[in-house]
Amino acid sequence: MKIQEYGNDKKDVILLLHGGGLSWWNYRDVAKQLQDKYHIILPIIDGHAGSDRSFTTIEENASEIISFIDEHLNGSVLLIGGLSLGGQILLDMLSQRKDICSYALVESAAVIPSKLTNALIAPAFGISYGLIKNKCFAKLQFQSLHIKSELFEDYYRDTCLIKKQDMIAFLKANTSYALKKSFCEASAKIHIYVGEKETGEILRSAEEICRIHSSCRIHRLPGLRHGEFSINHATQYATAVQKIIQGEM
Repeated sequence: MKIQEYGNDKKDVILLLHGGGLSWWNYRDVAKQLQDKYHIILPIIDGHAGSDRSFTTIEENASEIISFIDEHLNGSVLLIGGLSLGGQILLDMLSQRKDICSYALVESAAVIPSKLTNALIAPAFGISYGLIKNKCFAKLQFQSLHIKSELFEDYYRDTCLIKKQDMIAFLKANTSYALKKSFCEASAKIHIYVGEKETGEILRSAEEICRIHSSCRIHRLPGLRHGEFSINHATQYATAVQKIIQGEM
């Protein structure tokens, strides 16, 4: 597993898992704001630009990161955050190891499988994958994601490096993921963040997560769309992380 690190490795660890199709730079600005107080680790999810393995499953990614924490970080960390696909991996980590972290920040994670969307992914990308390296097409895709403009070159460079089979694999995993029953045993203090302009699927998923783990707390973000919190509002995200750790949220 490949990682990027910020801060002092003697301090408490915050581990942040990027969204599907993105990479560690999803959290670069957040990491810079937290690096004086914490050791920030930004893993690159399998199948993404800069990773050392093809994408297999959400469950295997979760297991791989748990093994990394066992080997390098004494078996647990202070806080884990994750966006979308990264949020699903975080949820599965909590299902596999109930005490893997003290605090969890899950952003915009889907846990209600969509059979129709899942079935359409492979044929759709079989037709459109070749357009990914077209910069005009990439700019349109980028704009549809509502990511701040200064991240376009990172997005375009890394999207071009994702293999078609990996992109299909993680998108199919993303649209078919469901929570495990063991998630209800997680001991972490779990905070769920969703933008008010998210799809109904994501909003319903937030409710489902909290139904299964009744101590979860939902934070609804006025005016925000999918992924905008961590990507576009680093200061607010870093503040939320610190307030969660300090017990102020």
